[in-house]
Amino acid sequence: MKVLIVDDEKHVREGINLLGEWEQNGITEIYEASNGEEAIQLIRTLRPEIIFSDMKMPKMDGTQLLEWIKENQPTSKTIVVTGYDDYHYMRKAIHSGSSDYLLKPVDPEILNQTLAKVVKEWRKEEEERNSKTTSYQLINEMKPVYRDRKLTQLLNSDNLKEEWYEEFGFSKAQKYLVALVRINRKAIEAFRGDRDLTYFTLLNVMNEILQEKECGIAFRYLANKGEIVIVFWNQFTHIEELLERIYKAILNVINVSCHIAVGIEVDKRDKLMNSYQHAKEVLLNSNILADEKSKVYRQDVIQPQVLKNLFAYSSEIELAIQAGETRAFEELIGKIAKDYTEGHYLSWGQLLQLENEYLVISNRWYEHFHITGKIPKHIEYRVDQFFNHNGTFQLQDYIGRTIREISIFLRKIKRKTVRKSNNVIYEIEKYLEANFDRDVKLQEISNHFYISREYISRKFKQEFNVNISDYIVKIRINRAKALLKNSELKIYEIANMVGYQDDKYFRKVFKKVEGVTPNEFRELHIIQK
Repeated sequence: MKVLIVDDEKHVREGINLLGEWEQNGITEIYEASNGEEAIQLIRTLRPEIIFSDMKMPKMDGTQLLEWIKENQPTSKTIVVTGYDDYHYMRKAIHSGSSDYLLKPVDPEILNQTLAKVVKEWRKEEEERNSKTTSYQLINEMKPVYRDRKLTQLLNSDNLKEEWYEEFGFSKAQKYLVALVRINRKAIEAFRGDRDLTYFTLLNVMNEILQEKECGIAFRYLANKGEIVIVFWNQFTHIEELLERIYKAILNVINVSCHIAVGIEVDKRDKLMNSYQHAKEVLLNSNILADEKSKVYRQDVIQPQVLKNLFAYSSEIELAIQAGETRAFEELIGKIAKDYTEGHYLSWGQLLQLENEYLVISNRWYEHFHITGKIPKHIEYRVDQFFNHNGTFQLQDYIGRTIREISIFLRKIKRKTVRKSNNVIYEIEKYLEANFDRDVKLQEISNHFYISREYISRKFKQEFNVNISDYIVKIRINRAKALLKNSELKIYEIANMVGYQDDKYFRKVFKKVEGVTPNEFRELHIIQK
């Protein structure tokens, strides 16, 4: 495997190169680039599996580079490394397909945990890609899949032979229009999870209606999961009526509502992607809270959405976690729901972004507390279950699921905290034993064990019946007593060895604890010996 490190600061590139556990993760080649343009040249030549990238760079910044990678090298896994702890940058990284987001200076442990995770994800996806390739080769002669592949190529403006269009009944026309049908998880569950049977059945339903009017063809769009595309070349004044028939036919067959969006008309076959993209935007803009009987959407002009983002609530989420009570989250979620559904409007695109950001934040908090059992990342599968028979989103059920997941998370934190509180005080004792010869501050212990100073003081006193400073004195005096038995060591030398720079102060403390001076203790020990 190959890795590319992109950063305009040489010392950052060298640091990542030095800190990475490359061999353990099967990485044999490491390359570097100082900006996005240089990185693109290397990516085109080397096709690296893993790419580390800064966000702010000269010539071409990280956002532009990530978008280019997403478009031209989508199989590569990207990890953003930046000095900007800002949800704006994090959001850009996530929506550009980045696998993770690391802050400078890079923590070696976090770097290698992220590296191992990303390598594992890439290998799993590579297995799936290879498996799909093998499957396509095996069923290449099967007519439905063959047709879907060729028409998917057509939509993506790949050059196809003219006879192939004729073979599929694709007529030449002055105008074309694309409609997009979203096949959700519930539709597939209606066929007991058999995805191929789902598409086979629904395509038969759609093409029977289209062939009746000799106006278009429907096919499974293999470039995106969960999509059927309909290309119209006739009956443009009756398209919405035909799509209503298709919508109701699907509903009658499987008792599941599948949303349909209509694109714009185009005058050439090589512009079909423009119509498809318009339909996609219409779908993403559709109001999933609207309780309408039909879920066929059309907009002649797309108004760009101003999407809210969950990262804006990061500080409030942190406060709710610190409170440790589900009630705190219920109030926060109520506020977020009100913000997101203003005017009783919530778009499909906004819901997908909300769920994506919720999963990112959730999994980061799971990692923060080192808790296993993270929430799965199948976004559309997670939200599909909250659409009712008519295809309307059930907001309160969705909120209820979210609160249940958060409650489970808070219970796990509490259980972990109980176990930690039973063990951490003894870990602190070991820490003091190892560092008795220097001035260990309470704040240092707090930072080291991620526990408040007040909690440490209270629990330590409960467990050992003495405060931490007196416990350190006890350790020092016991070590000093052992050293005093060696008559060759000077008193001031022993004082330094047990953490006292002033031997006079050491003598004073020793006498207060033992009732005798260090010299008297030594004499008593020698006499007894």
